[in-house]
Amino acid sequence: MAPSVRLDTFGGVRNPIRSKNLNPRFIPGAVLAALLLVWSQPSWASVAWGLPFVLAGAGVRVWAVGYLVKTARLTTTGPYAYVRHPLYLGTLLIGFGALIMLGGAAAGLGAVLLSIWFGFAYLPRKDQTEADRLIALYGARYAEYREDVPALFPRASRWRSVNGGDPAQSCREESWQFNRFDTNNELGTLLAVVALLGLVCVRVLLV
Repeated sequence: MAPSVRLDTFGGVRNPIRSKNLNPRFIPGAVLAALLLVWSQPSWASVAWGLPFVLAGAGVRVWAVGYLVKTARLTTTGPYAYVRHPLYLGTLLIGFGALIMLGGAAAGLGAVLLSIWFGFAYLPRKDQTEADRLIALYGARYAEYREDVPALFPRASRWRSVNGGDPAQSCREESWQFNRFDTNNELGTLLAVVALLGLVCVRVLLV
């Protein structure tokens, strides 16, 4: 009998193309990104200025997902010891880096709109929703963490609970793990970043 083939894996790694990433709600964003790409005026100089932000953002996200354990325990290690939403921070760095690479007035307008939407609409709603859920799960421990650790701009020193760490967390649990990177499907994000860089470079050649 032939062995079964799992369609949700890719070479032993979780398939980066997930059905949730093909949700129709992403269509407006994709259309806006395509218009920005068409109207932009990128150059190799603008790519050089924006690329460090994109790479930094991707690095922050990779760092974060290797520590992130959803629901099973409160994640306060790795980048989460400095900022509550490192994934949002990484995504913002990627977004602003991409806009810098694109250059032109359209990209500048995009940066302004992104800042307004994220800062006044998206982040407050998501932060409160997450806070309600995590306080229900972890109570005073999360309340202490939320009070001490900024949402988006990292604190200068690593956060530690005044009540001590969770004794159930082993050294292995507190280290970066590839299986978490895989489970959290960060490979799909990295592939999207690579595709973005490729499109911007092609756009430069067409200017």
